[in-house]
Order: sequence, then structure tokens, then C-alpha cells
Amino acid sequence: MGNNHVTVLEIDLNAIEHNLNEFKTKIHPETKVMAVVKAFGYGSSAVEIARFLEPKVSYFAIAYLDEGIALRNAGIKAPILVLHPQKINLEQIIKFNLEPNVYSVSLLKDFIEKAESLKVQNYPIHIKFNTGLNRLGFTKKDLPEIASLVKNKKEIVVASVFSHIAASEDLNEREFTLQQINNFKEVSAQLIGQLSTTPFRHMLNTSGIINYALEAQFDLVRLGIGLYGFANDDSETAKLKNVITLKSVISQINIIKKGDTVGYNRAFKATKTVRTATVPIGHADGLSRQFGNGVGYVYINSKKAPIIGNVCMDMIMVNVTDIDCNVGDEVFIFKDQHHIEELAKKTNTIPYELLTAISQRVRRALK
Repeated sequence: MGNNHVTVLEIDLNAIEHNLNEFKTKIHPETKVMAVVKAFGYGSSAVEIARFLEPKVSYFAIAYLDEGIALRNAGIKAPILVLHPQKINLEQIIKFNLEPNVYSVSLLKDFIEKAESLKVQNYPIHIKFNTGLNRLGFTKKDLPEIASLVKNKKEIVVASVFSHIAASEDLNEREFTLQQINNFKEVSAQLIGQLSTTPFRHMLNTSGIINYALEAQFDLVRLGIGLYGFANDDSETAKLKNVITLKSVISQINIIKKGDTVGYNRAFKATKTVRTATVPIGHADGLSRQFGNGVGYVYINSKKAPIIGNVCMDMIMVNVTDIDCNVGDEVFIFKDQHHIEELAKKTNTIPYELLTAISQRVRRALK
């Protein structure tokens, strides 16, 4: 049965292509791009975006096994890096021709054992080093054991060696970041020097491409939030096109008299007569309750309409006293990057969280 929810998240594929090309201007022509499509493509549609980008990028990256399986089932044939595999996933990873990020000695041993049992050869794995983010990854002291485990193993081949910068968007942390880059150069060179093949190296995410392409471009860059129109820097975001538009319609318009209240817990009390519009989107759709009571706002006929009262599970009410509008008129919940960034700041978060919170019950549509 089709999704007939009138609230829709529109995805502009032309904008994604523009954003990809904008980042390509910052790297060498031979540098490969890994498109990060984890978390349903940052809340949009990983499958549709991967289908569109497959001829234009070299790799995809996702966080967990099921995301990779969804891409394979959708016909995506490009290499896919699984950033956070678990021991329980390894057989399925091989079955669906996914490539694991191997970040610990125990996981490396487990994968080699699984590869041997399944009689695969030259299966690509990716070795991750922790250079300062302190989340996942090997450290320099693991080098001898990694080398001894992977050398002369016909079942596996190291496809890449990589790391992740902790504060690539914060130039106040430049000294720390350069130390991370130097640490990665050293440890990756030592490992690669002991291998019979030459894996590619990668370290930069979106803001890393902007700030450290000269120092750490290596062979590949990982492009995530930048694809979707955000760059952690206003001047860079201005060069990107908006990809995500979240919109709905007005279901009903009400006149609220002085003294009347709106919504659960009577959170809004009218001090004068106001006109409200009810819109079919709520916290079950991923619109945070923090946006209630005047914190958040939507756009109706190019004017701001503050959210009043508490955000309900399936609906919000907005103040349209000064807006000429009718039932059925279009409502923009996320109008563009500036709107999304402003809403994020109002709730002390980042655009990533707002985008990835949008529920899968909200219909996705290509623009």
C-alpha cells in the first residue's frame, strides 16, 4: 500500500550533483570520492541517492549491515564500506559483498576466521586507526599484530587504511588536527610498508575537505553532510544548493478567542484573538517537541508562522493571525539550509540531528 501521508520530504537530486561537483573542485581530479549515505542518506533516501550517485562516485559508506543490504537489494553494485560492523554481522557482510571497517584485533581475527570458513579469497577489508577521535580504531601499538595477521593471508586484502579527524570544522583545533594527520601518515606508512599490496588511504570528511585538502587529501575523501547542502561554515554552505525540503499543508484554520487555549496541557493561552492553522506533522514524524511554544516556526506563503502550544504526536498548531492563508495551502517545515540551521541553533543541536530524525512514515519524493 502506498504512503499517502500529505507531509512529504522532497529530495533535489540536481542539488546533490551540484554539491558533489562543488567539493570536487577542492580536490585533485584523481582523488576518489566516497559518498556517505548512512542513516537513510542523512534522513533522505539512501537508495535513491545511491542510485543517482553510483556513476559519479567510487565508493559508498554506511554505518550498519542492514543499510548495506538495503543498497544491495536495490541493485547498487559499487563498493560499500560498513563503518561499524559487529562479529555477528560478518557472514552477512561477505554474503552481500560488503566491505568491513576492521577496527580491533579481535574483529580482525574474527573476520579472518570467517573468511577462511567461507573459503573466500582476496576479500577487501579496511583498517581504521584511532588518531585522536577515541571512538573506534587500532593504535600504533597494534601495528606488529595487524601486520602479522594480514601478511600472506590469501583470504583477505587490505583495500584501505583510514582514520577520522576529531575537529576538522574547528580551526581553533588546527594544531591538534595536524598532529592527527601526521600520526596517521606515520602509522599508515608503517603498515603499508609491510604489505604486498598498496591500499588507498583516506582521512577527510566534509569539513576536512574544506580545511585540510592540502595536508590530508590522500587517495580518497569521504563526503557526507556536504552532499546534502551543509558545510559547517556559512561561506561554504552558501556555495551549496539546498537538497532537503520538508513540507505539508494546512488541515484546518481556527479562531482562538482571548482566554482560550491551544493544544495539550493548555500550553498556549491567547491574550487576544488569534488565528491558528493545524498542520499534519508531529513528533512521531521527527519534529522535536522542543520546537513547541514559539521556539520553532514554519513558512506559509513566504511568511514565518510560529509553532504555538506543544508539538503533538501527529500535528502542530501555528499562529497565522497575520498571514493570508487557507486550508490546503503549502507549509514549509524545513524550507532551506538557513531555516534548518536556525532551527538547529534554537534547540542547541546541529542540522545532522534534525535531518536524520525525520521518520520513515514521512513520504519521500524526488524533486
